[in-house]
Amino acid sequence: MTAWGLDLKVILVVAVVTIVVAVAGALLTDIGPWYKSLKQPGWKPPDWAFGPIWTVVFTAAATAAVLAWNSAPDDRTRAWMVGLFLLNAALNILWSLLYFRLHRPDWSLIELVFLWLSILWLMIEMAPYSPRSSWLLTPYIVWVTTAGYLNYETIRLNGPFGSR
Repeated sequence: MTAWGLDLKVILVVAVVTIVVAVAGALLTDIGPWYKSLKQPGWKPPDWAFGPIWTVVFTAAATAAVLAWNSAPDDRTRAWMVGLFLLNAALNILWSLLYFRLHRPDWSLIELVFLWLSILWLMIEMAPYSPRSSWLLTPYIVWVTTAGYLNYETIRLNGPFGSR
């Protein structure tokens, strides 16, 4: 246990899983010729901003996971929460695969709906026993909402996809 009453082992596991998800997403992200050829809306953040934004989002989400684990009333609730976080992690990685590796922004936009819903589901599930954890996911859902609109604009400006 740390000075704040948090389990150091939980912090370590959450940190490792968060880093794995971030690295997987980064490895799947290819901003090479295909990406550079896409027309983008004028409001799109510069490419260099995505790393810092995701760092803030993942740090807040990891903190939320640790606090929720610590606040969960029982092991059943903890297991359910871990499952929801793992589902969210898989959906996060899948989005990068669909968009950047398969060059299918159309498919990634559909998948993004499920990613967004998984964040909302986490927020709702954690709120009764860890309101702070729920609120810590706000940057994540805001960023995924923004990314969804950017994804939509990319499709609108460049579609249809699948024939390239």
